[in-house]
Amino acid sequence: MARIQDIRTTPVLAPLARPLRSASGFIEKMPLVIIDVVTDEGAEGTAYAQVYFPELLPALDRTIAGMAGMIAGMPLVPRDLQALLRRRCRLFGLKNLMGAALGGLDLTLWDAWARSLGQPLAAAIGASPRPHRNYHSTGMYDEHTVAAIAAETLDRGFAGLKVKMGFSDFALDLAVVSAARRRLGDGGALMIDYNQSLDPVEALRRCRALDDEGLEWIEEPVAADDLEGCARIAAAVKTPIQIGESFHAPQEMLLAIREQAMDLVMPDAQLIHGVTGFLEASALADTAGIPMSSHMFVEASAHLPCATPTAHWLEYMDVAGLLQRQTIVV
Repeated sequence: MARIQDIRTTPVLAPLARPLRSASGFIEKMPLVIIDVVTDEGAEGTAYAQVYFPELLPALDRTIAGMAGMIAGMPLVPRDLQALLRRRCRLFGLKNLMGAALGGLDLTLWDAWARSLGQPLAAAIGASPRPHRNYHSTGMYDEHTVAAIAAETLDRGFAGLKVKMGFSDFALDLAVVSAARRRLGDGGALMIDYNQSLDPVEALRRCRALDDEGLEWIEEPVAADDLEGCARIAAAVKTPIQIGESFHAPQEMLLAIREQAMDLVMPDAQLIHGVTGFLEASALADTAGIPMSSHMFVEASAHLPCATPTAHWLEYMDVAGLLQRQTIVV
């Protein structure tokens, strides 16, 4: 059986085709750590981990490198390697940088495993390739600029558009929704993302006011760990509430399911602990009957819904696209 011979990390500030603005801030370049795995039989795998703050990029790089040292020389069996890392790191925990490092490593190990089999990732995890509904995931725009984004969405063949929200005045949010909806017409779904920017009272007010706007979902209206607040909003509004990108491990998703904190779920392939964690999350969503979408990491996420019984939407936000030799077509 192939063993891990080397794991290399390369921190980069990846250029973005369009700077990303949200209610929380502005990202001009995406801080990524590219991870390369090589086995003693010549199999190679590549993926990346990300952190939103360039100031934390060196810390993420060193965390991945340190965790990689714990599995050096081990057989390339991704689930076993994740189980080992979970045991080794239990006392310190596997959230934030630790969780991002684990997720990035797991994505890379699965890529190496799939390549060693000569299969696409979907086949390597026991699924058959199939098409997914995809949406264009973008930043925060005003009512005058969002129409051009909506037109681009249609021109590129996406089935939906997501824009970020959270202006100081709700009237501005509503104006953006109306402008985007007019431009999309019947040709595309519209989702909005508050990125945890509202307090529970304001979130409930805005979500109720948006109930008749024909939105596919409202994402993260309040703090991601305020499961009680999420549950109150989900119970009180007609528009589906989407959360999940901030779950740090499948166990946190299970807690959210028990709290009835969402109508829809979208775990992040990195923070949910990679391919291994995403598959565990898929089983939870299936048991609960909750539609499950992907979050970022489009390289792996194009494959993971193939093994997700309640697969819903594929998010397309290609933060590493300008580093790739070949453009991903979704």
